[in-house]
Amino acid sequence: MTNRRQFLLAAGLLSLLPPVFAANRRVVIVGGGWGGLAAASQLRQLVPELEVTLVDRQPAFMSFALSNRWLVEAGAAPWARHDYAGLAKKHGYRFVQGDVTEVAIAQRNVVTTHGVLPYDWLVLAPGIRENWSAWQVEDPQAIAELRRRHSGVMQSAADLPALKQRLANFKGGDLLMTIPPAPFRCPPAPYERALFIAWWLKTQKIPGKLVIIDPNPMMPAFRNILLDRYKDQVTYLDHAKVRSVDLVRQSVSTDIDDIRFDEALLCPPQQAADVLWQSGLIRPEEGGKPSGWAAQGATDFRSAADGRVFVIGDAAGLVSPQFGYFPKTGQVASRMGQAVARQIAAQAAGKPQTPLLPESVCHVTSSIEPLENIRIDTSYRDRGDGFLIQTVKQTRNPNPAGEDAAWAAAMYREFL
Repeated sequence: MTNRRQFLLAAGLLSLLPPVFAANRRVVIVGGGWGGLAAASQLRQLVPELEVTLVDRQPAFMSFALSNRWLVEAGAAPWARHDYAGLAKKHGYRFVQGDVTEVAIAQRNVVTTHGVLPYDWLVLAPGIRENWSAWQVEDPQAIAELRRRHSGVMQSAADLPALKQRLANFKGGDLLMTIPPAPFRCPPAPYERALFIAWWLKTQKIPGKLVIIDPNPMMPAFRNILLDRYKDQVTYLDHAKVRSVDLVRQSVSTDIDDIRFDEALLCPPQQAADVLWQSGLIRPEEGGKPSGWAAQGATDFRSAADGRVFVIGDAAGLVSPQFGYFPKTGQVASRMGQAVARQIAAQAAGKPQTPLLPESVCHVTSSIEPLENIRIDTSYRDRGDGFLIQTVKQTRNPNPAGEDAAWAAAMYREFL
């Protein structure tokens, strides 16, 4: 190899060789959600010479997008299941199904249940975990039983069919729904889900009550419709915090009262996924207490622990004193994945890279009969010193014509 390069150099042809990546040629992506899939597909387009491996415990990608109406209506799911193996073959990367048991940053490798994966760049997009210990539930078996019987399904879209069946089996009584304290995935989603469930109870004449426990201020777009139009179907407890849950008595204890339920959609506080805790990548708050979310750059998403480790998607932590966190949405995660792919491609080629900031479009159903939507556009800019400014614009759409489905289809085309 050395003689060949010396010959090419003497002949003036060395510049015609493709870049030699040597050891710098392996990218491991942990998590096959919107962010991980976007990073994988972009890397294959930008730098096909790199070896890209995607790791996920699930065999297929499923999305929460457009699922709230489907939960209470008959018909096929508005989103499709996409096997990771098929996506990997289509785009030219490798897929490993398994759990990540360790990220060894010093050794630059990822330990999975199917072996060790060395990396030169690591993209962590593992999503969230639910913090049941905040509700005084520590036993893994008790947590598994709570999730099986009463999960609010905000962690994995693979659990949506089971939730749909539980709702179909609900014939009356108190249906409890808890909303996590902010920040949590897709901020409008729980309120939209509550709207569809209230509408379903009313139109199907189910003798039940939706009891909502919300530690946050209610999203303004839903206040009047939930409290007025569905006042006979909804009891709304705002600024109420769940303290504990009793599975035997089927009740939760709040700072206001104990509330019994016949069925429940329990959504405890959310945090970054386990792998980030195990790897020591959680941002500490003042005083040293863990924040619950990752420590990463606001514009480059690089981990504070290692510049070749990126954290994207819902697990990402604080980015601005103005607005706190990027919205934990699919489109933001996808844009983060694209941004990281561009940075890795530039670094592999020895070129500078201008940061790519995320953006988000969200279509939310704000009324069902008559049908109305709200479009939420969120954008960001760096004012020049690393301080991010967030701009949010909400537009009422009184005559929706499938804009939400068209948006989802366009997004999926980017990485599926």
